[in-house]
Amino acid sequence: MDKKEQFYTAEELAEILKLNIITIYRYIRAKKLKAYKFSKEYRIDKKTFDNFVNKHLIK
Repeated sequence: MDKKEQFYTAEELAEILKLNIITIYRYIRAKKLKAYKFSKEYRIDKKTFDNFVNKHLIK
């Protein structure tokens, strides 16, 4: 079974959430959003992103 993880860039998340890229970087620096840094880019895996969104849903 070959399961590939999907990763988003900070820019992609900003576009998806309709936020400024600086806001995404602030979430990463505040450790509200777990990210991996490769060279000069941050990557956030899909599962982490889904958990982040679900955690901030208004119920």
